[in-house]
Amino acid sequence: MKPLAQMAEAVLRCADGREKTAMSRAFAAQWQAARTAGETPEIGHADPPLHPSRPAAPELLNPRDVPRRRPGTPEGRIALLHAVAHIELNAVDLHWDIIARFTDTKLPMGFYDDWVKAADEESKHFNLMCDCLEAEGSFYGALPAHAGMWRAAEDTVDDLMGRLAVVPMVLEARGLDVTPGMIEIFKRAKADGAVSALETIYAEEVAHVAYGSKWFHFLCGRFDEDPKERFHGLVRKYFHGHLKPPFNEEKRAEAGIPPDFYWPLTETGEP
Repeated sequence: MKPLAQMAEAVLRCADGREKTAMSRAFAAQWQAARTAGETPEIGHADPPLHPSRPAAPELLNPRDVPRRRPGTPEGRIALLHAVAHIELNAVDLHWDIIARFTDTKLPMGFYDDWVKAADEESKHFNLMCDCLEAEGSFYGALPAHAGMWRAAEDTVDDLMGRLAVVPMVLEARGLDVTPGMIEIFKRAKADGAVSALETIYAEEVAHVAYGSKWFHFLCGRFDEDPKERFHGLVRKYFHGHLKPPFNEEKRAEAGIPPDFYWPLTETGEP
């Protein structure tokens, strides 16, 4: 088995979504089998690209230019599934990137266990969304997508704590806020396959947010920093704009993020 960081780089350099996620899941299975056998595999070092390889489609647009479609229509529901597929593919790369990019920081093996598991689950989520799109006669790449998804990775390319604060604790936590509403849209449309897929994603994303919170608090403890103050400073530095309620306070709490972490970062600064 090659070092984990080199596996991560290989995933990042693979362009096709289905191929990328197949590679991701195969590497995750190798890692998890070794860990289950009591081994301590080599982490190694890598040279991850600043931007992961991407297929020729979808066309990536400025967020303002992505067409808006009404979710009450079949076309709108396809657009919603496409948007989620795009988010999940970016999440695959984000989780492998955090493994490959910060190998100079000494971290416990549990850090790598968590992000390999998250990358594996995000790979599953991407494929679930692709399956749903194909069941509707569409496919990933058929519509334009948001070009800003990788911005958080670029902004935090040399700041592990910033990466943990902005990606799992802000962006993925936002998924906990909005996914229940998406599930209701597909329930109303009696789209059982999409409902099942989104419920799987919703259940598993809580852990990904929790991994971010856990390792953010770990590093704050290592450097004797106040987690809440550090989180506020990093989000104000790297996140562009205010956090927007409503928040899924129950699931955020389950993931280890209390209200006094996120409410002060809203426009009003209060519930």
